[in-house]
Amino acid sequence: MKETNQYLEQHMGITPETIRIVAEAEAEVKPLFEKREEIKEYNQYKVLRAMQEARLSDQHFHWHTGYGYNDPGREKTEEIFAAVFGAENALVRPNIVNGTHALSLALAGNLFRGDSLLCVTGAPYDTLHEMIGIAGEYPGSLIEMGVRYRQIELTESNTLDRHAIEEKIREEAPTMVYFQRSTGYSFRPALTMEDLSGTIEWIKKNWPQVMVMVDNCYGEFLEIREPIDAGADVMAGSLIKNPGGGIALTGGYVVGKDQYVMRAADRLTTPGIGKECGLTFGTTRSVLQGLFLAPLIVSEAIKGAILAARVFEKAGCKVQPHWQDPRSDIIQGVQLNNPEEVKAFCLGVQAAAPVDAYVTPIAWDMPGYQDPVIMAAGAFVQGSSIELSADGPMRPPYNVYFQGGLTYPHAKFGVMKALDSLKKIR
Repeated sequence: MKETNQYLEQHMGITPETIRIVAEAEAEVKPLFEKREEIKEYNQYKVLRAMQEARLSDQHFHWHTGYGYNDPGREKTEEIFAAVFGAENALVRPNIVNGTHALSLALAGNLFRGDSLLCVTGAPYDTLHEMIGIAGEYPGSLIEMGVRYRQIELTESNTLDRHAIEEKIREEAPTMVYFQRSTGYSFRPALTMEDLSGTIEWIKKNWPQVMVMVDNCYGEFLEIREPIDAGADVMAGSLIKNPGGGIALTGGYVVGKDQYVMRAADRLTTPGIGKECGLTFGTTRSVLQGLFLAPLIVSEAIKGAILAARVFEKAGCKVQPHWQDPRSDIIQGVQLNNPEEVKAFCLGVQAAAPVDAYVTPIAWDMPGYQDPVIMAAGAFVQGSSIELSADGPMRPPYNVYFQGGLTYPHAKFGVMKALDSLKKIR
């Protein structure tokens, strides 16, 4: 619209050339948005049904003190999460501090001395390296506790290598096979539910004793099915990514078969207490309202990611995934030429934020990462990746990862600011 473009130019500092490029890209990608609308609607009804069948009431938004015995809101939240994700049980708590913590509870709660963990999607996300023990000898890591670790790389075409998986299962007899659905800091497509379901079903058919776990971070509500629907035994994620809808203040979740969730709960508290204690600190309403909004928010973020793919492809960047590719996480990878371009990209995204837009992001040694990481994240909730953000490790080949946007116009504005910022140094 003419008035909007004038406003962007006169008041928001966007150049006419960038407005034109983004408008052209938007016209190309808009036909893909219809499919996102269908997925959003399906998932909205799935969440609504879970809340209705659980007989959610405003009384569940109150909270207890002390030990938190019989907290009705906590119990109702976990009942609803289990229903939404097709699981027997769920652990949903504000004292799960992030997605890495949720994943570590599911891993360390279900793997013991002499057990074997097989990751079939290459190296997991950087923040799990220390927890597993593949980044060195860390006290309390899985390897230090006597768990064997093996990994299998994806094929050259970024597909699951079933031949190698079969070989390793026969050789190692792993206790758990682990999938990371999202790209993490790699430059590959996210695993779709078709990718996951075929391989999970094959594993469960041939080796039913093997536990299957999925890191579902960034993947919730991207499709109409979730990994538990495909036969995964347990999965975990963060509430300040997709399922919190930008409203949850903190927290994480573990869902799956009852025995595996209960072991994760024992790891969070202590054996004998498990899920029976733990305050929600008044977060129940925001967690459930965020879950209710999550299908909409995820859809908005994905539309922004599709636009980003086309815009930066037109700008001469290598992107992953391409704008027409299937999507199974909210992340859009953009490959840049040098550290200065990574900084410029993140500076532009930061300048698009509603919070701390005036701040200049710098790379620093973040806990859990192997290289300095730069993050643009002017969010209402600190570290909320479902809000507009961009980040990347400062190492070749200088990939930056664009994600989030509580509304499509905000994600679009982030694309514009990042493009303008890049153009200034090219």
